[in-house]
Amino acid sequence: MPIINSIVNWINVKRIYNIDLFKQYPFNVQKETFSKLITRAKDTEWGLKYGYSDKLHIEKFQERVPLQTYEEIKPYVDRLRSGEQNLLWPEEIKWFAKSSGTTNDKSKFIPVSNETLEDCHFRGGKDVIALYTFNYPENGILKGKGLTLGGSHQINNFSNRSFYGDLSAILIENLPFWSTFIKTPTSRIALLPEWEEKLEKLTLHTIDENVTSIAGVPSWTLVLIKYILDYTGKKNLLDIWPNLELFIHGGVSFSPYRIQFNSHIPSDNMHYLETYNASEGFFFFFYDPSSDDMLLMLDYGIFYEFIPLENINDVNPPVFTVKDVELNRNYAIVISTNSGLWRYIIGDTVIFTSLFPHKIKISGRTKHFINAFGEEVMVDNSDKAIQAACNKTGATIYEYTAAPVYMNSMAKGCHQWLIEFEKQPDDMKRFTDELDSALKSINSDYEAKRYKDFALTMPIINNLKKGTFYLWFQKKGKLGGQNKIPRLSNQRIYIDELLELEKEL
Repeated sequence: MPIINSIVNWINVKRIYNIDLFKQYPFNVQKETFSKLITRAKDTEWGLKYGYSDKLHIEKFQERVPLQTYEEIKPYVDRLRSGEQNLLWPEEIKWFAKSSGTTNDKSKFIPVSNETLEDCHFRGGKDVIALYTFNYPENGILKGKGLTLGGSHQINNFSNRSFYGDLSAILIENLPFWSTFIKTPTSRIALLPEWEEKLEKLTLHTIDENVTSIAGVPSWTLVLIKYILDYTGKKNLLDIWPNLELFIHGGVSFSPYRIQFNSHIPSDNMHYLETYNASEGFFFFFYDPSSDDMLLMLDYGIFYEFIPLENINDVNPPVFTVKDVELNRNYAIVISTNSGLWRYIIGDTVIFTSLFPHKIKISGRTKHFINAFGEEVMVDNSDKAIQAACNKTGATIYEYTAAPVYMNSMAKGCHQWLIEFEKQPDDMKRFTDELDSALKSINSDYEAKRYKDFALTMPIINNLKKGTFYLWFQKKGKLGGQNKIPRLSNQRIYIDELLELEKEL
Protein backbone atom coordinates (compact mmCIF):
# COMPACT_ATOMS: atom_id res chain seq x y z
CA MET A 1 0.00 0.00 0.00
CA PRO A 2 2.83 2.55 0.68
CA ILE A 3 4.12 1.90 -2.88
CA ILE A 4 0.64 2.52 -4.31
CA ASN A 5 0.34 5.74 -2.31
CA SER A 6 3.71 6.94 -3.59
CA ILE A 7 2.77 6.26 -7.22
CA VAL A 8 -0.60 7.94 -6.79
CA ASN A 9 0.97 10.98 -5.13
CA TRP A 10 3.50 11.32 -7.97
CA ILE A 11 0.72 11.17 -10.58
CA ASN A 12 -1.38 13.60 -8.59
CA VAL A 13 1.41 16.21 -8.39
CA LYS A 14 1.73 16.17 -12.20
CA ARG A 15 -2.01 16.49 -12.64
CA ILE A 16 -2.32 19.36 -10.17
CA TYR A 17 0.26 21.21 -12.29
CA ASN A 18 -1.87 20.69 -15.45
CA ILE A 19 -4.98 21.93 -13.66
CA ASP A 20 -3.14 25.03 -12.47
CA LEU A 21 -2.17 25.64 -16.11
CA PHE A 22 -5.75 25.75 -17.46
CA LYS A 23 -6.83 27.83 -14.48
CA GLN A 24 -4.37 30.51 -15.63
CA TYR A 25 -4.90 30.14 -19.40
CA PRO A 26 -8.49 28.91 -19.85
CA PHE A 27 -9.12 30.14 -23.39
CA ASN A 28 -5.76 28.89 -24.69
CA VAL A 29 -6.57 25.41 -23.38
CA GLN A 30 -10.05 25.57 -24.88
CA LYS A 31 -8.68 26.66 -28.28
CA GLU A 32 -6.34 23.68 -28.24
CA THR A 33 -9.25 21.39 -27.33
CA PHE A 34 -11.32 22.86 -30.16
CA SER A 35 -8.53 22.32 -32.71
CA LYS A 36 -8.07 18.69 -31.66
CA LEU A 37 -11.79 18.00 -31.95
CA ILE A 38 -12.07 19.56 -35.41
CA THR A 39 -8.94 17.78 -36.71
CA ARG A 40 -10.14 14.39 -35.43
CA ALA A 41 -13.62 14.76 -36.96
CA LYS A 42 -12.82 16.46 -40.29
CA ASP A 43 -13.29 13.27 -42.35
CA THR A 44 -16.52 12.13 -40.67
CA GLU A 45 -19.86 12.56 -42.40
CA TRP A 46 -20.61 15.48 -40.08
CA GLY A 47 -17.17 17.05 -40.55
CA LEU A 48 -17.42 16.90 -44.33
CA LYS A 49 -20.93 18.35 -44.23
CA TYR A 50 -19.82 21.42 -42.27
CA GLY A 51 -16.39 21.89 -43.80
CA TYR A 52 -14.19 20.96 -40.85
CA SER A 53 -10.50 21.54 -41.53
CA ASP A 54 -7.29 22.34 -39.68
CA LYS A 55 -7.86 26.01 -40.54
CA LEU A 56 -11.42 26.23 -39.19
CA HIS A 57 -11.63 28.98 -36.55
CA ILE A 58 -14.08 29.12 -33.67
CA GLU A 59 -16.00 32.05 -35.16
CA LYS A 60 -16.45 30.30 -38.52
CA PHE A 61 -17.43 27.09 -36.71
CA GLN A 62 -20.16 29.01 -34.87
CA GLU A 63 -21.40 30.45 -38.17
CA ARG A 64 -21.49 27.11 -39.99
CA VAL A 65 -22.72 24.67 -37.37
CA PRO A 66 -26.22 25.23 -35.95
CA LEU A 67 -27.02 24.74 -32.28
CA GLN A 68 -28.29 21.21 -31.66
CA THR A 69 -30.84 19.56 -29.41
CA TYR A 70 -31.30 15.81 -29.08
CA GLU A 71 -34.08 15.88 -31.65
CA GLU A 72 -31.62 17.22 -34.25
CA ILE A 73 -28.94 14.59 -33.64
CA LYS A 74 -31.32 11.67 -33.10
CA PRO A 75 -31.21 10.51 -36.78
CA TYR A 76 -27.43 10.18 -36.45
CA VAL A 77 -27.78 8.37 -33.12
CA ASP A 78 -30.26 5.89 -34.63
CA ARG A 79 -27.80 5.12 -37.42
CA LEU A 80 -24.95 4.70 -34.95
CA ARG A 81 -27.03 2.32 -32.84
CA SER A 82 -27.71 0.22 -35.93
CA GLY A 83 -23.98 -0.18 -36.53
CA GLU A 84 -22.96 2.63 -38.90
CA GLN A 85 -19.71 4.42 -38.01
CA ASN A 86 -17.71 7.55 -38.86
CA LEU A 87 -20.83 9.69 -38.72
CA LEU A 88 -20.16 12.14 -35.89
CA TRP A 89 -16.79 10.88 -34.66
CA PRO A 90 -14.07 8.77 -36.37
CA GLU A 91 -13.78 6.22 -33.58
CA GLU A 92 -16.15 3.26 -33.25
CA ILE A 93 -19.16 4.11 -31.08
CA LYS A 94 -20.79 1.12 -29.42
CA TRP A 95 -21.86 2.49 -26.02
CA PHE A 96 -24.87 4.75 -25.47
CA ALA A 97 -25.72 6.38 -22.17
CA LYS A 98 -29.46 6.24 -21.59
CA SER A 99 -30.28 9.65 -20.24
CA SER A 100 -31.98 9.74 -16.86
CA GLY A 101 -31.94 13.52 -16.65
CA THR A 102 -35.53 13.55 -17.88
CA THR A 103 -38.59 11.64 -16.78
CA ASN A 104 -40.18 11.56 -20.21
CA ASP A 105 -41.21 8.12 -21.47
CA LYS A 106 -38.94 8.61 -24.49
CA SER A 107 -35.28 8.18 -23.49
CA LYS A 108 -32.22 9.82 -24.94
CA PHE A 109 -29.29 7.68 -26.03
CA ILE A 110 -26.07 9.68 -25.83
CA PRO A 111 -23.09 8.28 -27.79
CA VAL A 112 -20.03 7.52 -25.63
CA SER A 113 -16.70 6.91 -27.37
CA ASN A 114 -13.66 5.23 -25.86
CA GLU A 115 -11.94 8.62 -25.91
CA THR A 116 -14.74 10.10 -23.83
CA LEU A 117 -14.48 7.21 -21.38
CA GLU A 118 -10.72 7.58 -20.98
CA ASP A 119 -10.10 11.31 -21.43
CA CYS A 120 -13.27 12.66 -19.84
CA HIS A 121 -15.16 10.35 -17.46
CA PHE A 122 -12.25 8.32 -16.09
CA ARG A 123 -9.94 11.33 -16.00
CA GLY A 124 -12.62 13.15 -14.03
CA GLY A 125 -12.74 10.34 -11.50
CA LYS A 126 -8.95 10.37 -11.15
CA ASP A 127 -8.95 14.15 -10.75
CA VAL A 128 -11.51 13.95 -7.96
CA ILE A 129 -9.18 11.66 -6.02
CA ALA A 130 -6.12 13.76 -6.94
CA LEU A 131 -7.63 16.96 -5.61
CA TYR A 132 -9.11 15.26 -2.56
CA THR A 133 -5.75 13.81 -1.55
CA PHE A 134 -4.11 17.17 -2.30
CA ASN A 135 -6.57 19.03 -0.05
CA TYR A 136 -6.51 16.37 2.68
CA PRO A 137 -2.97 14.91 2.75
CA GLU A 138 -3.68 12.88 5.91
CA ASN A 139 -6.50 10.96 4.22
CA GLY A 140 -6.81 7.18 4.31
CA ILE A 141 -9.04 6.76 1.28
CA LEU A 142 -6.74 4.29 -0.50
CA LYS A 143 -6.45 2.08 2.57
CA GLY A 144 -9.95 0.77 1.89
CA LYS A 145 -12.46 0.45 -0.93
CA GLY A 146 -14.86 2.78 -2.69
CA LEU A 147 -18.52 1.78 -2.85
CA THR A 148 -20.28 2.86 -6.04
CA LEU A 149 -24.05 2.75 -6.36
CA GLY A 150 -24.53 2.34 -10.10
CA GLY A 151 -27.24 1.55 -12.60
CA SER A 152 -27.60 -1.37 -15.00
CA HIS A 153 -26.93 -1.99 -18.67
CA GLN A 154 -28.56 -4.11 -21.35
CA ILE A 155 -27.92 -5.16 -24.94
CA ASN A 156 -29.61 -2.68 -27.21
CA ASN A 157 -32.62 -4.29 -28.90
CA PHE A 158 -31.99 -2.18 -31.98
CA SER A 159 -28.65 -3.83 -32.76
CA ASN A 160 -26.48 -6.46 -31.08
CA ARG A 161 -23.46 -4.34 -32.01
CA SER A 162 -24.34 -1.54 -29.62
CA PHE A 163 -25.10 -1.37 -25.90
CA TYR A 164 -26.93 1.05 -23.65
CA GLY A 165 -27.44 1.72 -19.98
CA ASP A 166 -27.07 4.29 -17.23
CA LEU A 167 -23.78 6.16 -17.51
CA SER A 168 -22.70 4.74 -14.15
CA ALA A 169 -23.23 1.23 -15.49
CA ILE A 170 -21.22 1.94 -18.65
CA LEU A 171 -18.36 3.24 -16.51
CA ILE A 172 -18.47 0.17 -14.26
CA GLU A 173 -18.52 -2.14 -17.29
CA ASN A 174 -15.42 -0.46 -18.77
CA LEU A 175 -13.30 -0.01 -15.64
CA PRO A 176 -9.75 -1.44 -15.85
CA PHE A 177 -9.16 -4.81 -14.18
CA TRP A 178 -7.04 -3.34 -11.38
CA SER A 179 -9.99 -1.29 -10.12
CA THR A 180 -11.41 -4.47 -8.55
CA PHE A 181 -8.82 -4.07 -5.81
CA ILE A 182 -10.12 -0.66 -4.76
CA LYS A 183 -13.88 -0.83 -5.40
CA THR A 184 -16.90 -2.70 -4.11
CA PRO A 185 -19.26 -4.42 -4.85
CA THR A 186 -18.37 -6.66 -7.79
CA SER A 187 -19.47 -5.52 -11.23
CA ARG A 188 -21.98 -8.36 -11.36
CA ILE A 189 -23.80 -7.02 -8.30
CA ALA A 190 -23.35 -3.37 -9.26
CA LEU A 191 -25.02 -4.01 -12.61
CA LEU A 192 -28.04 -5.95 -11.36
CA PRO A 193 -31.12 -4.47 -13.06
CA GLU A 194 -33.58 -5.11 -10.21
CA TRP A 195 -33.25 -2.42 -7.55
CA GLU A 196 -34.51 -4.44 -4.57
CA GLU A 197 -32.26 -7.39 -5.43
CA LYS A 198 -29.31 -5.03 -5.83
CA LEU A 199 -29.92 -3.48 -2.40
CA GLU A 200 -29.94 -6.89 -0.72
CA LYS A 201 -26.86 -8.31 -2.43
CA LEU A 202 -24.92 -5.08 -2.25
CA THR A 203 -25.54 -4.96 1.49
CA LEU A 204 -24.45 -8.58 2.04
CA HIS A 205 -21.36 -8.06 -0.09
CA THR A 206 -20.12 -4.79 1.44
CA ILE A 207 -20.93 -4.72 5.17
CA ASP A 208 -17.74 -6.63 6.00
CA GLU A 209 -15.54 -4.57 3.66
CA ASN A 210 -13.38 -1.60 4.74
CA VAL A 211 -15.34 1.06 2.87
CA THR A 212 -13.63 4.45 2.95
CA SER A 213 -15.69 6.26 0.29
CA ILE A 214 -19.12 6.13 -1.33
CA ALA A 215 -20.19 7.55 -4.69
CA GLY A 216 -23.79 8.01 -5.80
CA VAL A 217 -26.87 10.20 -6.12
CA PRO A 218 -27.80 11.50 -2.61
CA SER A 219 -31.45 10.38 -2.69
CA TRP A 220 -30.73 6.78 -3.72
CA THR A 221 -27.66 6.56 -1.48
CA LEU A 222 -29.91 7.44 1.46
CA VAL A 223 -32.20 4.56 0.52
CA LEU A 224 -29.16 2.26 0.56
CA ILE A 225 -27.92 3.62 3.89
CA LYS A 226 -31.29 3.08 5.56
CA TYR A 227 -31.53 -0.43 4.13
CA ILE A 228 -28.07 -1.29 5.48
CA LEU A 229 -28.82 0.19 8.92
CA ASP A 230 -32.14 -1.69 9.11
CA TYR A 231 -30.44 -4.93 8.05
CA THR A 232 -27.54 -4.64 10.53
CA GLY A 233 -29.41 -2.98 13.37
CA LYS A 234 -26.62 -0.42 13.71
CA LYS A 235 -27.26 3.19 14.78
CA ASN A 236 -25.10 4.85 12.15
CA LEU A 237 -22.88 4.00 9.21
CA LEU A 238 -19.63 4.44 11.16
CA ASP A 239 -20.57 1.42 13.25
CA ILE A 240 -20.27 -0.58 10.02
CA TRP A 241 -17.54 1.33 8.18
CA PRO A 242 -15.49 3.20 10.84
CA ASN A 243 -12.98 4.49 8.25
CA LEU A 244 -15.59 6.06 5.95
CA GLU A 245 -14.40 9.59 5.12
CA LEU A 246 -15.75 10.69 1.73
CA PHE A 247 -19.07 10.85 -0.12
CA ILE A 248 -18.78 11.79 -3.80
CA HIS A 249 -22.19 12.92 -4.97
CA GLY A 250 -23.97 14.45 -7.94
CA GLY A 251 -27.19 14.43 -9.92
CA VAL A 252 -29.19 16.64 -7.55
CA SER A 253 -28.39 19.37 -5.05
CA PHE A 254 -26.97 17.97 -1.82
CA SER A 255 -28.36 20.74 0.41
CA PRO A 256 -31.75 19.13 1.18
CA TYR A 257 -30.04 15.87 2.21
CA ARG A 258 -27.10 17.16 4.25
CA ILE A 259 -28.83 16.93 7.63
CA GLN A 260 -29.74 13.29 7.07
CA PHE A 261 -26.23 12.38 5.98
CA ASN A 262 -24.78 14.12 9.04
CA SER A 263 -27.16 12.09 11.18
CA HIS A 264 -26.25 8.77 9.58
CA ILE A 265 -22.50 9.57 9.44
CA PRO A 266 -21.80 11.59 12.62
CA SER A 267 -18.15 12.50 12.05
CA ASP A 268 -16.25 15.77 11.78
CA ASN A 269 -13.81 13.95 9.50
CA MET A 270 -16.48 13.10 6.91
CA HIS A 271 -16.08 15.04 3.65
CA TYR A 272 -18.60 15.68 0.88
CA LEU A 273 -17.46 16.34 -2.67
CA GLU A 274 -19.87 17.32 -5.43
CA THR A 275 -19.28 16.37 -9.06
CA TYR A 276 -21.22 16.81 -12.27
CA ASN A 277 -20.69 13.74 -14.43
CA ALA A 278 -23.52 13.69 -16.95
CA SER A 279 -24.26 11.30 -19.81
CA GLU A 280 -22.67 13.81 -22.19
CA GLY A 281 -19.46 14.28 -20.22
CA PHE A 282 -17.70 15.07 -16.95
CA PHE A 283 -17.96 18.84 -16.65
CA PHE A 284 -17.03 20.19 -13.23
CA PHE A 285 -16.54 19.26 -9.59
CA PHE A 286 -16.01 20.64 -6.12
CA TYR A 287 -12.44 21.94 -6.01
CA ASP A 288 -11.89 24.18 -3.02
CA PRO A 289 -13.04 23.07 0.47
CA SER A 290 -13.46 26.72 1.47
CA SER A 291 -16.17 27.41 -1.15
CA ASP A 292 -19.28 25.71 -2.47
CA ASP A 293 -18.78 26.28 -6.21
CA MET A 294 -17.21 23.90 -8.73
CA LEU A 295 -14.25 24.12 -11.08
CA LEU A 296 -15.02 23.91 -14.81
CA MET A 297 -12.67 21.26 -16.24
CA LEU A 298 -11.34 22.61 -19.52
CA ASP A 299 -9.06 19.82 -20.79
CA TYR A 300 -11.41 16.82 -20.94
CA GLY A 301 -11.99 16.88 -24.69
CA ILE A 302 -15.01 19.20 -24.40
CA PHE A 303 -15.27 22.62 -26.04
CA TYR A 304 -17.69 24.88 -24.14
CA GLU A 305 -20.02 27.64 -25.29
CA PHE A 306 -22.59 29.54 -23.24
CA ILE A 307 -25.93 31.10 -24.16
CA PRO A 308 -27.40 33.79 -21.86
CA LEU A 309 -30.53 32.19 -20.45
CA GLU A 310 -32.70 35.15 -21.43
CA ASN A 311 -31.78 34.45 -25.08
CA ILE A 312 -32.24 30.68 -25.06
CA ASN A 313 -35.37 30.82 -27.22
CA ASP A 314 -33.98 33.33 -29.72
CA VAL A 315 -33.59 32.19 -33.33
CA ASN A 316 -29.91 33.22 -33.35
CA PRO A 317 -28.90 33.71 -29.72
CA PRO A 318 -25.56 35.23 -28.73
CA VAL A 319 -23.08 32.51 -27.78
CA PHE A 320 -19.91 33.05 -25.73
CA THR A 321 -16.75 31.05 -25.01
CA VAL A 322 -14.97 31.01 -21.64
CA LYS A 323 -13.13 34.14 -22.78
CA ASP A 324 -16.28 36.28 -22.77
CA VAL A 325 -18.55 34.97 -20.00
CA GLU A 326 -19.52 37.28 -17.14
CA LEU A 327 -19.98 36.72 -13.44
CA ASN A 328 -23.41 36.23 -11.86
CA ARG A 329 -25.28 35.70 -15.12
CA ASN A 330 -27.36 32.64 -15.98
CA TYR A 331 -26.05 30.69 -18.97
CA ALA A 332 -27.22 27.56 -20.77
CA ILE A 333 -24.31 25.22 -21.54
CA VAL A 334 -23.44 24.21 -25.12
CA ILE A 335 -20.84 21.49 -25.70
CA SER A 336 -18.84 19.91 -28.52
CA THR A 337 -17.25 16.63 -27.43
CA ASN A 338 -14.91 13.78 -28.29
CA SER A 339 -17.96 11.57 -28.80
CA GLY A 340 -19.23 13.71 -31.69
CA LEU A 341 -21.80 15.92 -30.00
CA TRP A 342 -21.51 19.23 -31.86
CA ARG A 343 -22.84 22.49 -30.38
CA TYR A 344 -25.19 20.39 -28.28
CA ILE A 345 -27.44 22.17 -25.75
CA ILE A 346 -27.39 19.87 -22.73
CA GLY A 347 -30.19 21.61 -20.82
CA ASP A 348 -28.24 22.66 -17.72
CA THR A 349 -27.85 26.26 -16.62
CA VAL A 350 -24.93 27.68 -14.63
CA ILE A 351 -23.75 30.89 -13.05
CA PHE A 352 -20.05 31.79 -13.05
CA THR A 353 -18.92 32.69 -9.55
CA SER A 354 -15.25 33.15 -10.47
CA LEU A 355 -13.04 33.74 -13.52
CA PHE A 356 -9.38 32.65 -13.52
CA PRO A 357 -10.19 30.02 -12.37
CA HIS A 358 -13.58 29.51 -14.01
CA LYS A 359 -15.85 28.28 -11.23
CA ILE A 360 -19.58 27.80 -11.44
CA LYS A 361 -22.73 26.95 -9.57
CA ILE A 362 -25.52 24.95 -11.17
CA SER A 363 -28.60 27.15 -11.29
CA GLY A 364 -31.08 24.74 -12.88
CA ARG A 365 -32.30 23.34 -16.17
CA THR A 366 -33.51 25.17 -19.25
CA LYS A 367 -36.80 23.27 -18.96
CA HIS A 368 -37.05 22.75 -15.19
CA PHE A 369 -38.21 26.00 -13.64
CA ILE A 370 -41.44 27.79 -12.75
CA ASN A 371 -42.20 30.92 -14.71
CA ALA A 372 -45.98 30.81 -14.97
CA PHE A 373 -46.42 34.38 -13.69
CA GLY A 374 -43.07 36.01 -14.50
CA GLU A 375 -41.45 34.82 -11.25
CA GLU A 376 -38.58 32.89 -12.92
CA VAL A 377 -37.94 30.50 -10.03
CA MET A 378 -34.95 28.25 -10.78
CA VAL A 379 -33.96 24.99 -9.09
CA ASP A 380 -31.12 26.76 -7.30
CA ASN A 381 -33.75 29.06 -5.72
CA SER A 382 -36.01 26.22 -4.63
CA ASP A 383 -33.19 24.13 -3.13
CA LYS A 384 -31.97 27.09 -1.07
CA ALA A 385 -35.50 27.96 0.08
CA ILE A 386 -36.23 24.37 1.10
CA GLN A 387 -32.97 24.24 3.04
CA ALA A 388 -33.72 27.54 4.78
CA ALA A 389 -37.20 26.38 5.81
CA CYS A 390 -35.79 23.08 7.11
CA ASN A 391 -33.10 24.89 9.12
CA LYS A 392 -35.65 27.21 10.71
CA THR A 393 -38.14 24.48 11.61
CA GLY A 394 -35.94 21.44 12.28
CA ALA A 395 -37.50 19.51 9.39
CA THR A 396 -35.70 17.20 6.96
CA ILE A 397 -37.01 16.11 3.57
CA TYR A 398 -36.74 13.00 1.46
CA GLU A 399 -37.92 14.46 -1.85
CA TYR A 400 -39.91 17.34 -3.30
CA THR A 401 -41.34 18.78 -6.51
CA ALA A 402 -43.29 21.94 -7.26
CA ALA A 403 -45.49 23.36 -10.00
CA PRO A 404 -47.89 26.28 -10.49
CA VAL A 405 -51.57 26.40 -9.69
CA TYR A 406 -52.79 28.54 -12.55
CA MET A 407 -55.09 31.53 -12.22
CA ASN A 408 -58.76 31.23 -13.00
CA SER A 409 -61.77 33.49 -12.78
CA MET A 410 -62.21 32.60 -9.10
CA ALA A 411 -58.67 32.75 -7.73
CA LYS A 412 -55.15 34.03 -8.24
CA GLY A 413 -52.26 31.70 -8.96
CA CYS A 414 -49.78 30.16 -6.54
CA HIS A 415 -47.13 27.48 -6.29
CA GLN A 416 -47.97 24.00 -5.07
CA TRP A 417 -45.21 21.98 -3.39
CA LEU A 418 -45.38 18.23 -2.83
CA ILE A 419 -42.93 17.33 -0.07
CA GLU A 420 -42.22 13.94 1.44
CA PHE A 421 -40.65 14.66 4.82
CA GLU A 422 -38.14 12.47 6.58
CA LYS A 423 -38.81 14.51 9.70
CA GLN A 424 -41.91 16.67 9.63
CA PRO A 425 -41.96 20.23 10.95
CA ASP A 426 -43.92 20.75 14.17
CA ASP A 427 -45.79 23.61 12.54
CA MET A 428 -46.56 23.27 8.84
CA LYS A 429 -47.78 26.87 8.63
CA ARG A 430 -44.45 28.13 9.92
CA PHE A 431 -42.62 25.91 7.42
CA THR A 432 -44.72 27.39 4.61
CA ASP A 433 -44.05 30.94 5.84
CA GLU A 434 -40.30 30.27 6.03
CA LEU A 435 -40.25 28.75 2.55
CA ASP A 436 -42.13 31.73 1.14
CA SER A 437 -39.89 34.23 2.94
CA ALA A 438 -36.74 32.48 1.76
CA LEU A 439 -37.91 32.57 -1.86
CA LYS A 440 -38.67 36.27 -1.54
CA SER A 441 -35.18 36.97 -0.22
CA ILE A 442 -33.52 34.88 -2.95
CA ASN A 443 -35.60 35.86 -5.98
CA SER A 444 -36.69 39.48 -6.52
CA ASP A 445 -39.11 38.50 -9.32
CA TYR A 446 -40.90 36.09 -6.98
CA GLU A 447 -40.95 38.78 -4.28
CA ALA A 448 -42.51 41.27 -6.70
CA LYS A 449 -45.24 38.83 -7.74
CA ARG A 450 -45.96 38.01 -4.09
CA TYR A 451 -46.22 41.69 -3.07
CA LYS A 452 -49.67 42.11 -1.51
CA ASP A 453 -50.62 38.85 -3.29
CA PHE A 454 -50.47 40.84 -6.51
CA ALA A 455 -50.02 37.86 -8.86
CA LEU A 456 -49.13 35.02 -6.52
CA THR A 457 -50.74 34.00 -3.28
CA MET A 458 -49.17 31.98 -0.48
CA PRO A 459 -47.72 28.65 -1.63
CA ILE A 460 -49.63 25.44 -0.94
CA ILE A 461 -47.68 22.57 0.62
CA ASN A 462 -48.90 19.00 0.45
CA ASN A 463 -47.34 16.73 3.05
CA LEU A 464 -47.11 13.49 1.05
CA LYS A 465 -47.33 10.09 2.65
CA LYS A 466 -44.00 8.32 3.03
CA GLY A 467 -43.26 6.12 0.06
CA THR A 468 -45.12 8.21 -2.53
CA PHE A 469 -42.03 9.24 -4.49
CA TYR A 470 -40.62 5.71 -4.29
CA LEU A 471 -43.88 4.36 -5.70
CA TRP A 472 -43.72 6.93 -8.52
CA PHE A 473 -40.19 5.84 -9.46
CA GLN A 474 -41.28 2.19 -9.23
CA LYS A 475 -44.26 2.73 -11.53
CA LYS A 476 -41.97 4.48 -14.04
CA GLY A 477 -39.38 1.69 -13.90
CA LYS A 478 -36.83 4.20 -12.63
CA LEU A 479 -35.70 2.82 -9.28
CA GLY A 480 -32.06 3.51 -8.41
CA GLY A 481 -29.22 4.71 -10.59
CA GLN A 482 -29.21 8.38 -11.54
CA ASN A 483 -32.98 8.72 -11.84
CA LYS A 484 -34.61 11.81 -10.42
CA ILE A 485 -37.85 13.72 -10.64
CA PRO A 486 -37.75 17.35 -11.82
CA ARG A 487 -37.73 19.66 -8.82
CA LEU A 488 -39.70 22.30 -10.72
CA SER A 489 -42.01 22.25 -13.70
CA ASN A 490 -44.25 24.73 -15.47
CA GLN A 491 -46.63 21.84 -16.11
CA ARG A 492 -48.61 19.90 -13.52
CA ILE A 493 -48.01 16.42 -14.94
CA TYR A 494 -45.66 15.22 -12.15
CA ILE A 495 -47.69 16.74 -9.32
CA ASP A 496 -50.95 15.31 -10.60
CA GLU A 497 -49.40 11.84 -11.02
CA LEU A 498 -48.00 11.91 -7.48
CA LEU A 499 -51.27 13.06 -5.92
CA GLU A 500 -53.07 10.23 -7.70
CA LEU A 501 -50.46 7.66 -6.61
CA GLU A 502 -50.66 8.78 -2.99
CA LYS A 503 -54.18 7.40 -2.87
CA GLU A 504 -52.73 3.89 -3.28
CA LEU A 505 -50.75 4.15 -0.02
